[in-house]
Amino acid sequence: MAVLKSLSKIDVGKSKQRLKKIRILSTIIRFQSLFGLALVFAVASIICTRDGENLFLAPTNLANVVRSISENGIMAIGMTLVILIGGIDLSVGAILGLTATAAADLMMNHSMGMLETIMIVLALGAAFGAFNGIVSTKLGIQAFIVTLASMSIARGLARFWSGGIGIPIAYGTGEGSAPNSFSIFGERVGGIPVPALCFLILGVIFIIMLKFTKFGRHVYAIGGNATAAHLSGININRIKIMIYVIAGVLSAIAGTVHAAQVSQGSPNDGIGYELNAIAAVAIGGTSLAGGKGTVIGTIIGALILGVLDNMLGLKNVNTNLQLVVKGLIIIIAMVLQKQKS
Repeated sequence: MAVLKSLSKIDVGKSKQRLKKIRILSTIIRFQSLFGLALVFAVASIICTRDGENLFLAPTNLANVVRSISENGIMAIGMTLVILIGGIDLSVGAILGLTATAAADLMMNHSMGMLETIMIVLALGAAFGAFNGIVSTKLGIQAFIVTLASMSIARGLARFWSGGIGIPIAYGTGEGSAPNSFSIFGERVGGIPVPALCFLILGVIFIIMLKFTKFGRHVYAIGGNATAAHLSGININRIKIMIYVIAGVLSAIAGTVHAAQVSQGSPNDGIGYELNAIAAVAIGGTSLAGGKGTVIGTIIGALILGVLDNMLGLKNVNTNLQLVVKGLIIIIAMVLQKQKS
């Protein structure tokens, strides 16, 4: 009997240790994006030094990090909504290129003011988003195919619009100049880059929208179980179209910010940006199957990519190797996501 009691105590002890390990692993998986951000931030802080100076933690460099992630982050917010309903949008980078080109052309060649330009650019992004949503829902074509075609259309229109070359933006008051007010999107307020402020404000808006509104509940319901959502009375097609329109508008905002930051609009801008947006969403913990994820996670995912790119850049790591590292991180994020499910 004494032997049996001893063995049972050992088994109980092993079970407790196993449960403890499972809880630790579950916590890591649940907060994978936060742990990932803390890890890359710590590594960057340690290794990015030169002559006793910490290059990474320099205020100017940190401002550059948040500025550099803003365009990708803004697009990634829209991509989060799309992926939450089980969709995908490969056209966001091309829409950025088209809207940046449009903004530059409207101001430089048609003497339009900032407000007029922004309204037209946002309408252009919304039109592409509506096209993606309507064709994928009403015609029943897979979103992957629709947005792939939309990407090609947007890129072709941008090249036709500009004649295949970039349109430089010069500020002034005369004809052939962009209004000085447009330059605000490339400047800083209180030391904080305006693009980062745009990203933060949009992030807060969509965090609130997803968490506290009926629209947000419908988004999660559709991603979780579209059939059940339909049976509960949710107009699935309308919600999906709205989400693609939002993704298009956010891509247009990113295109506007991009044009101001680089002082030009080029049809080649935004190539590959759709992959960065998807990576930020995936690293942030949003399930690519839909129904699970948050905008907060996407913001953290965008920060992880930004810190990683900055760290590798400061260490003069080959850009091709940077792509390899980024790809491996996405795979790790997907493995953790699989463990979560």
